[in-house]
Amino acid sequence: MKTENELNADILKITVEIKQVYPELVKYLNEMPVAITDTNSPGVNTKALADYYDSLDTLVKDYALSHKREGK
Repeated sequence: MKTENELNADILKITVEIKQVYPELVKYLNEMPVAITDTNSPGVNTKALADYYDSLDTLVKDYALSHKREGK
């Protein structure tokens, strides 16, 4: 499993991609649930971050499949 720092970097990267490539999806970022977990349980925190990243990744992939960009 990825570390918390790796997951945070992945989340930042996909969030920047959404803002630059799919700005129409930005409105959904605030609607995505992010669980604040007990910091004394790092395994739970990395699980929540991994779940959040997976939901962002699914959002981008599903949108990209249904809305092909011009010139691509």
